[in-house]
Amino acid sequence: MSLVRLYIKGISYSQTQGSTYALILSEMNSKLHLPIIVAALEAHAIAVALNKEEKKQPQLTHDLLKNIVDTFQIHIKQVIIHKFSEGIFYTTMICERQGEEHYIEARPSDAIALAIRFQAPIFTYKDILSQAGVVLAFDNQDEIQQKDTKSDSFDKKEWKSYLTDELKSLLNEALQKENYEIAAQIRDEITRRKTI
Repeated sequence: MSLVRLYIKGISYSQTQGSTYALILSEMNSKLHLPIIVAALEAHAIAVALNKEEKKQPQLTHDLLKNIVDTFQIHIKQVIIHKFSEGIFYTTMICERQGEEHYIEARPSDAIALAIRFQAPIFTYKDILSQAGVVLAFDNQDEIQQKDTKSDSFDKKEWKSYLTDELKSLLNEALQKENYEIAAQIRDEITRRKTI
């Protein structure tokens, strides 16, 4: 399986799911994006690293981890999103210490927050990008952005009760409104149906 490098395109805030965020990743010059739902603390840790904000005491946990890793001369070489199952992404950090490689499982949000701090590349497999990727309404954002998203036109009933054609239509609507969290939920339900 071939790896593709991903770049962070943005973070979108959602008020619909208890202050969660959608972290948007994509290949360079690609319209296919990978939205990953992350909690508020991890979104903040990623945003701080991307914006290179001046560190304030107390340090964020990811900054502390970087200091510990640096102290013990461990190098984070790359992060690989290696699995997507039932709407969940699984990630491995490839680290090197004294010439030996070590593989450490981590949540995507934590792995990416550390990857930014170590300037380590982020990868996934082409089949994961094909399976979980979506085409979003924007294509020219290079920096982190936070947007309020609204789901006023979306019915609150469970996605399972929709027909697949209805879901595809709602997915397009969510993408046009840049409601990436809803889009990710709909995409996951469509993906689940393909595996049945």
